[in-house]
Amino acid sequence: MFERNKLVPELMVTNLDSSLAFWVSRLGFKVAYQRPEDGFAYLDLNGAQVMLEQVNSDAGQWLTAPLTKPFGRGINLQIDVEAVAPIIQKLDQAGCPLYRECKDTWYRADKVEVGQREFIVQDPDGYLVRLVERLGERPACSM
Repeated sequence: MFERNKLVPELMVTNLDSSLAFWVSRLGFKVAYQRPEDGFAYLDLNGAQVMLEQVNSDAGQWLTAPLTKPFGRGINLQIDVEAVAPIIQKLDQAGCPLYRECKDTWYRADKVEVGQREFIVQDPDGYLVRLVERLGERPACSM
């Protein structure tokens, strides 16, 4: 049986087929299941999960305001992956520009710094997706 995470964002999208092309073909997610009649898909990438639902004005969806692009303003979805390079290559081949170029970043977390190789890309509706390859930990510098 497929195990669902305790927190799974559901993203409203304008075109499910375009979104699936991005999330599956370019980022490497797999479709866990979908309901095409509802414009819905549940995706998984090694435990990182997201739901996509196509906007339908007749479906009684939970929209608190009209959607205008870019969607998801103020949020980015960080997703751990084994390696960022193959994903960047797929995005480049598909002509998808990066929102933020790949770089190594170290973030302080109490007494250690957590390293990650990361880049950001926008999905077809403008959601920011940050793909992260873990680099490990090191002692934090004194403040």
